Amino acid sequence: MIGVRCLGAWVAALLLCGAARTHADELITLPTRSGVTVSYWYMPRATASATLVLLPGGAGGMGLRDGQPQSGNFLVRSRDLFAAEGFNVAIVGRPSDVADMDTAFRISAAHIDDLRRVIDDLRARSAAPLWLVGTSRGTVSAAAAAIAIGAPQLAGVVLTSSITAFRLPGAVPTQRLSDVHVPVLVLHHEKDACPSCAPHEVKFILSGLSAAPVKKLLWASGGSGARGDPCEAFHWHGYVGMEAQAVQWIAQWVRQPTP
Repeated sequence: MIGVRCLGAWVAALLLCGAARTHADELITLPTRSGVTVSYWYMPRATASATLVLLPGGAGGMGLRDGQPQSGNFLVRSRDLFAAEGFNVAIVGRPSDVADMDTAFRISAAHIDDLRRVIDDLRARSAAPLWLVGTSRGTVSAAAAAIAIGAPQLAGVVLTSSITAFRLPGAVPTQRLSDVHVPVLVLHHEKDACPSCAPHEVKFILSGLSAAPVKKLLWASGGSGARGDPCEAFHWHGYVGMEAQAVQWIAQWVRQPTP
């Protein structure tokens, strides 16, 4: 009897290990433009309801160290929360030829080519609807891709802590938002103190999305422990202390977009 129980446990362990390998998180590197590669961290999940393409802000990248994304960026540090909501998750890194993905680069044809290649690769891996989720400078990327690529490749876009300052190339309100024809969720912290992401300018994003079939603005007010640079990840700009709530709001809206 003991032998049977041990055998059963051994078989179960093998099955679990096999399932883990089947759905293991991994770094995927793709050739994009001539001589250029882009890597993304892929977290596939069985029966995923959507694939979320996370576009971090700042200089871009995921802070890959010791084989794992280590960046403190809101989206990167919340990746397990998104996966726990039943989504495939892909965190897009910097292209091999760019050290700092500034706002000008994020609206360039080169960047759109890179994102298009990542999106095509993800769509080949999963039939789940694909959403772009950007934060801070990543919202410039998300908006530009929504305009250039759009449906049916994209199911929708989420913009968190959007770049709103009109002085910056590619600031979200300055893009051709009338050419966005997919659902858009805009999430912003009402205490965001980053000069490039002023809460009073968020209204210009919503007014520009004249052709989006569904759009919604959600204001965040919670969190705790804001510290450091107000434009960085551990201030209100990065939803510090309320990551789980922010992810839950995004997940609920992606599953059922409503005005």
